[in-house]
Amino acid sequence: MLREIAQTLDPVCFVEGNLSIKLDEVQREVLRNTGKRIILNICRQWGKSTIAAFKALHRAVHHAESLILLLSPSLRQSVELFRKVLDASYLIEHLPEKTEDSKLFMTLKNGSRIVSLPGKEGTVRGYSGADMIVIDEAASVPDDLYLAVRPMLAVSDGELMLISTPKGKRGFYYNVWTHGGKTWKRYEVNAKQCPRISATFLAEERESMPERWFMQEYFCKFLDIEDVVFPMEYIEAMRDPDVQPFYTGMVDKNVTKWRG
Repeated sequence: MLREIAQTLDPVCFVEGNLSIKLDEVQREVLRNTGKRIILNICRQWGKSTIAAFKALHRAVHHAESLILLLSPSLRQSVELFRKVLDASYLIEHLPEKTEDSKLFMTLKNGSRIVSLPGKEGTVRGYSGADMIVIDEAASVPDDLYLAVRPMLAVSDGELMLISTPKGKRGFYYNVWTHGGKTWKRYEVNAKQCPRISATFLAEERESMPERWFMQEYFCKFLDIEDVVFPMEYIEAMRDPDVQPFYTGMVDKNVTKWRG
């Protein structure tokens, strides 16, 4: 009984108790974070998609009637992300019975649903009242999808989690990381901070790819696009925070900068 209570209250106990996985400190912190807005800027192969899958599964199992949406840039990535949810679900000791089960969605007897969708604005508009939305590889997801899903949290006051490795100084993911304000809890982990990536492997990778690509993939750096005319820092320096923007579609209430 005490074990079940602990797993209900603590997603780390839920994961480590059922899956026999030893999580690192940042993974534990992300799982335990109960904030409404979380953004992860994490190096490749840290396990960010897996942690998002665990967080979604814990929510579905221990919060009845939850709707969790997992969004990815492509159908293939959506299938892969949901597979992490499915693989973990087979090991959960007291998983509510599955009433629906496919390669992209799961419905539990407690009324919770986990749905994995490719990142196209048209595919998500039929959903409302989401309790949790996870956008995987967010740097590769178009801005119109981000704008389309945010209203789904208006009534439910649900959680929004963005996870990615950087892909240039552009798009909503870069803007949220840079200008999102205090409402967002930010996590950054580079490859040297990941205990599962060896120094030998990193040295080999550095020799095998351009330096800017290496710094982006393994050291979480937001870099200007190579053929850009004006570097982003020049544009940022020209902005006047006292001037109200003409376009406010991606402006948080605490931020006066244009973010489109």
